[in-house]
Amino acid sequence: MQRPDWAPDTIDIERPSVARMYDYYLGGSHNFAADRAAARAMVDAVPEAPLMAQANRAFLRRAVQFLADAGVRQFLDIGSGIPTVGNVHEIAQRIDPESRVIYVDVDPVAVAHSREILNGNDRATVIQEDLRRPEAILGHPEVTKLLDFSQPVAVMIVAVLHFIPDFDRPEEILRTLRAALAPGSYLVMSQASDDGRGETGERAKAERVYRRTDNQLWIRSRAELTALFDGFELVDPGVVWVPQWRPESPEQAENAEQAVFMGGVGRLGG
Repeated sequence: MQRPDWAPDTIDIERPSVARMYDYYLGGSHNFAADRAAARAMVDAVPEAPLMAQANRAFLRRAVQFLADAGVRQFLDIGSGIPTVGNVHEIAQRIDPESRVIYVDVDPVAVAHSREILNGNDRATVIQEDLRRPEAILGHPEVTKLLDFSQPVAVMIVAVLHFIPDFDRPEEILRTLRAALAPGSYLVMSQASDDGRGETGERAKAERVYRRTDNQLWIRSRAELTALFDGFELVDPGVVWVPQWRPESPEQAENAEQAVFMGGVGRLGG
């Protein structure tokens, strides 16, 4: 397989990456044959897979718009993936050019491409780190340089938690992040759920597809995702299917369970 010029030499282009599969679902071009094959297998198993990615990206955009309108000017997007049109910095800086954004991803292609996009933007940057190492993220020099944690920060963990199994203690990860935040900060999360979808066999098929990658699927219920907002006050309408979270029109929320992802936004009081 020929390696594109933009691909770092250190990555294995024969092994699928969840970030690059997500890029494929969104119609991006920064993915390899192995990513496309795995993504197509996922679509065969779960035909709504592209809709899921698009619904998540739309949820992220609406959440950033809400946060920016609420006065938040600092964003920490963990598991950001490969930036596409309408990403966090574009929305936030359109509302206030002084808004500051840190993208975090473990995938080197996502990080390399983010650096290209953000070149020349002194209020947005990207670091390569893992959500399972929250202390390393919070203490990273680029993070401490750009973000002031004595002021509100919005932490975005969108379409990532289903790759964090319970044995990696997601509640402790979130507790560490929460402890670093000032009152008035926000937490935005979404993850795959099969609540109310019945036994379709899709979950087992999807889990088999993602065994090809370095990230296994860990499906959670609405109750389990809600519990991970511990310490935050959920913003109305709470944890819902992502198309139901403050849709721009009633039509956008129709057949919302097909999006497979649930999400919510919580505010830290005090």
